[in-house]
Amino acid sequence: MRTFVIGDIHGGLLALEQVMKKAEVTTEDTLILLGDYVDGWSQSPQVIDYLIDLKNKQKCICIRGNHDELLLSWFKTKTEEIDEEMWFKHGGEATVLAYKKISEEKIQTHIDFLESLEDYYLDDENRLFVHAGFTNLNGVVWEYFPKLFYWDRTLWESALALDPKLKPEDLYYPKRFTIYKEIYIGHTPVTRIGKTVPVQKACVWNVDTGAAFKGSLTIMNVDTKEFWQSDPLNELYSAEKGRN
Repeated sequence: MRTFVIGDIHGGLLALEQVMKKAEVTTEDTLILLGDYVDGWSQSPQVIDYLIDLKNKQKCICIRGNHDELLLSWFKTKTEEIDEEMWFKHGGEATVLAYKKISEEKIQTHIDFLESLEDYYLDDENRLFVHAGFTNLNGVVWEYFPKLFYWDRTLWESALALDPKLKPEDLYYPKRFTIYKEIYIGHTPVTRIGKTVPVQKACVWNVDTGAAFKGSLTIMNVDTKEFWQSDPLNELYSAEKGRN
C-alpha cells in the first residue's frame, strides 16, 4: 500500500485522470488531496463527482481549500458573504457556469462533500497535510483562526526565506518547522518562483505546480518522493483560459 499526495486541481479532471493513471494508483493506496478542487478549468463539478466516487472505493482524505470554501459559501448565500467579482477573476466564473448544467439534487451532494472536507490531516508518522498553512507556534491543534488552514501564505513565505545554514536547534530557527516531520501544502503555486515540480524548503513540501494556470497537476508518493505530472492544463483545455 502506498500513500500519495495530490496538489491543487482547479477543475482539471483530465489532469487528475492522467496522474492517477501515470502513478498506477490502486484501491489499496491512500490518497491525500490538498484542496482547491474547483475554480479555473471547466470541470469542477466532474472533479467533485470523481472524488466522491474515489472516497467510496478507497482511503481518500480530502482537505479543504480556499476555493472549495468559496464555492460552498456561494451555494449557501449566493454571494452575500463573498466578493463575487473578485472570486470570478480568480476562477469562480468557470465554476458558476459549469454548475448551471447540474441538477439541484446533485448540487446537494456536492454541498455535502464540501462540508465534509477536513481542515488538515496528521498521519501516524507526524506528517501534516494542509492546504495553505497555520500560524500557531504550537501547531494546528492550537490554531486560533481555522480559516488560515486554507488561506495562510506565511508558512510557505517563511520556508522560502529561511537561511539554509540555520539548524532546527538554533535559537532563531522558526518553531513552526520543528513540530512536524514533514508538512505538505498547496495553495501557492511553485511556478511563482520559476519551478515546475514539487519544491521542498525546510520540512515543507509544496506540491501545487500551477495546474490552475499553465502548469501541470502533480501526484507524489510521500514515502519515496517519486512524482508524476499531467500535461500542462492549458494544453489539456486549449479552448479555455483557466486562471490565466
